[in-house]
Amino acid sequence: MPDRELYIGLMSGTSADSIDAVLADLSDEQHRLLATFSCEIADLKHDIHELATPGPNEISRMGQLDRELGIRFANAVNTLLHSESIDSSQVIAIGSHGQTIRHLPPEHGDNIHPFTLQIGDPNTIAHLTGITTVADFRRRDIALGGQGAPLTPLFHRAAFEKAGIPRAIINIGGIANITLLYGDGVSTPQGYDTGPGNGLMDSWILRCLGKDYDNNGQWASQGRVIQPLLEQFFKTPYLLKKPPKSTGRELFNPDWLSQQLVSFGESTEPADLQATLLEFTAQTISASVRKSHRPIAEAYLCGGGAYNGALVSRISALLDPIQVSTTEALGILPGWVEAMAFAWLAQQTLAGKPGNEPTVTGALAATVLGAIHPA
Repeated sequence: MPDRELYIGLMSGTSADSIDAVLADLSDEQHRLLATFSCEIADLKHDIHELATPGPNEISRMGQLDRELGIRFANAVNTLLHSESIDSSQVIAIGSHGQTIRHLPPEHGDNIHPFTLQIGDPNTIAHLTGITTVADFRRRDIALGGQGAPLTPLFHRAAFEKAGIPRAIINIGGIANITLLYGDGVSTPQGYDTGPGNGLMDSWILRCLGKDYDNNGQWASQGRVIQPLLEQFFKTPYLLKKPPKSTGRELFNPDWLSQQLVSFGESTEPADLQATLLEFTAQTISASVRKSHRPIAEAYLCGGGAYNGALVSRISALLDPIQVSTTEALGILPGWVEAMAFAWLAQQTLAGKPGNEPTVTGALAATVLGAIHPA
């Protein structure tokens, strides 16, 4: 089909569980998901999370991991294309988010200069795939005074906005973020990181049961919410800040949870803490929807959290009577939305169009984001 505009999107999120690759047709302002591929990177997860906080020999460890992830990303692309019998020459570009190892936006800590850093060498990806690779999407927004995140709201508007229907698109990865689309043809998208998504729940079940995640929220469903501890969680300063704002594993991590438990000072049953963490995620998300300056009619979930039945049920109950579904109802399976977004951002970059929304990130201006690495 000569009229197709094929792009590949690559995503590895805060949880650092896997590399997600999508093949998308972005012609005629359509957003067709043609094929997908996902591969685990469990053997790299510890090294990735270790780089999220200061430690010894950081530069050498980062350089090695940067190259290794570049090779893994490229292999994911080549496997996807091979499975679909697509030649690399048919693909216009790859949009690679990379793996975030440090995200310290404005007003975070005592840093003189805010910064964000994603690794997964795009030069390696371009070389091993033979496809122009667009990457390093977040730092230009930071340079303009923005948060560098979230960057998905413009894609959400392009793919999911519907005239006359105010919608919330909620991505639940390691961290959760929200996009508010008002469907009035005038308002710009609104969005920010709401707080923890799956990350705290994943780290707690790994610590207690040795499992990577709580399948369908089954373990959380066995516990009871510890209300005083939940109320303590909500005193976290980030949650009291007004947007623009973004956060990450630098804040909501196992050390944060340990500090919270020390401050709480009472013993807790492990399943009860898991139930409390699920409730924390559900309430921070639902509160963000409720804070919209215009009533929201529909909410659509994406990311790994959209597959956690207990979490989805709790969000639905908190948002009632707002209709809650997943982005599958809008044509894109929830696990692939973010990778699709970075394919779209690659297209935006090559077209010289802005990829950020200043009302979301707080940047001084809309700007072209990605850095282009020719094949």
